[in-house]
Amino acid sequence: MAIAAKELEFNKNDDEMRLKISAFERELDKIYIGGGKKRIAKMHDKGKMTARERIDFLLDPDTERIEMGAFAGYEMYEEYGGCPAGGVVIVIGYVSGKQCIVVANDATVKAGAWFPITGKKNLRAQEIAMENKLPIIYLVDSAGVFLPMQDEIFPDKEHFGRIFRNNAVMSSMGIVQISAVMGSCVAGGAYLPIMSDESLIVNKTGTIFLAGSYLVKAAIGESIDNETLGGAKTHTEISGVCDYTSENDEDCLTTIRDLMDRIGSSESAGFDRNEPVAPKVNPRNLYGILPADRSKPYDVKEIIKCVVDDSKFTEYKANYGKSIVCAYARVDGWSVGIVANQREIVKNAKGEMQFGGVIYSDSADKAARFIMNCNQKNIPLVFLQDVTGFMVGSKSEHGGIIKDGAKLVSAMANSVVPKFTIITGNSYGAGNYAMCGKAYDPRLIVGWPTAEIAVMGGSAAAKVLLQIEVASLKSKGEEITPEREKELLDTIKNRYDKQTSPYYAASRLWIDAIIDPVDTRKVISMGIEMANHKKAEKPYNVGVIQT
Repeated sequence: MAIAAKELEFNKNDDEMRLKISAFERELDKIYIGGGKKRIAKMHDKGKMTARERIDFLLDPDTERIEMGAFAGYEMYEEYGGCPAGGVVIVIGYVSGKQCIVVANDATVKAGAWFPITGKKNLRAQEIAMENKLPIIYLVDSAGVFLPMQDEIFPDKEHFGRIFRNNAVMSSMGIVQISAVMGSCVAGGAYLPIMSDESLIVNKTGTIFLAGSYLVKAAIGESIDNETLGGAKTHTEISGVCDYTSENDEDCLTTIRDLMDRIGSSESAGFDRNEPVAPKVNPRNLYGILPADRSKPYDVKEIIKCVVDDSKFTEYKANYGKSIVCAYARVDGWSVGIVANQREIVKNAKGEMQFGGVIYSDSADKAARFIMNCNQKNIPLVFLQDVTGFMVGSKSEHGGIIKDGAKLVSAMANSVVPKFTIITGNSYGAGNYAMCGKAYDPRLIVGWPTAEIAVMGGSAAAKVLLQIEVASLKSKGEEITPEREKELLDTIKNRYDKQTSPYYAASRLWIDAIIDPVDTRKVISMGIEMANHKKAEKPYNVGVIQT
């Protein structure tokens, strides 16, 4: 490609990426308002901070942070007025120099009530804490289960009650848990503070009880106000449920900072870190490298150069299995092993062309071996996903593509070093699994605004679904004209494309966050830092692999 044409393509890609980033930042601005400005004002009138204001006050100033699940509940529960961010704000950050995860109910969203996605998001926070032995701070301000949807949040294994089971398990693991009751803490939720290591309650605004005053009156005929029933004075002077009384939100959060400051050092998993070095290639070049037209090829090594220290990496088996790039590098000083889908059209050792983004037998075999090596050397793994799936056809099947794919999945799934997944583009079919999709326990999984997650691409899936729809209509005697067929195809494709968007994935917590590509280094670095708190609990063993 001529230099001018290449620059033109880069600029076009850059413009498209910036538009996508602007779009998702505009949506984030709406989400950050929570239940709306009027409800924020009502909280302020009561002398209370919002969930995000509490987190801002609590975290160390001018330090990095990662918000998890900001898009949880996006365009869901609209019949109930929506549920921005799932009604809870979750951030990985630093308090008194200690890395931790903060979970804050957003009382501007249905009084902090729990929707199904709220429960899923809270459980994800606890999962991160348990996987990484990360201290967790709960800022409680919730009316409890959202009753119109109680059947989807109350009784099942991964529902509301799992929170308290996890409290007990984390305590046995030695994971620090601190709870602050900064508003309502009702019914089953009342167990959370007392199951934490230490609990605080804000005077006049914090209350804890299994049943509020109205229910008490209805159940046993006792007349009592909520403050006397379960306020700060009651629970620090009479019941002993809480350990500290705070006069206001600021006092409460300052006390938490003091408690965190006194935590001793944790053990280390021993991941290697050198002095960080910025990439030589400007990370903002990521905007122009990824093609706006997702069918076009590109060299994933150019992506890697924008992410890794000094833009240097050592490629493993560079001339074998070229549809996956495996490389040792450093990210913000941390030693990492990178497994990335190559989107260039390349030739294999036999001179045969291999399509970009497709996993072939040789690349699956190479990646499996590389993953084993990283486990042997205690090196965390980073997966850069832009994959359309495994190669199909008689040649691949006769060559044992299923066997080699299973080898890759087995090596990856049994990895005892932490895994981090960045979905940059496509994440289709079994390729999602092989490249460490959500089902394979990445410590963090995030997507760029260009991410697409589905069993297959929109165009291919729409054509398959169209054939089924047309056959069904014809069986009912309906005549399908070319115009009608195009109308059906457009409708199906639009619906399918919506389901493959990163917003759809993030709203359901298939990914932890949508990120600006420039933040890829930060996510990987903070992720490895938190993973370094906990050693592997078992030796690496991939079990039986068909060779």
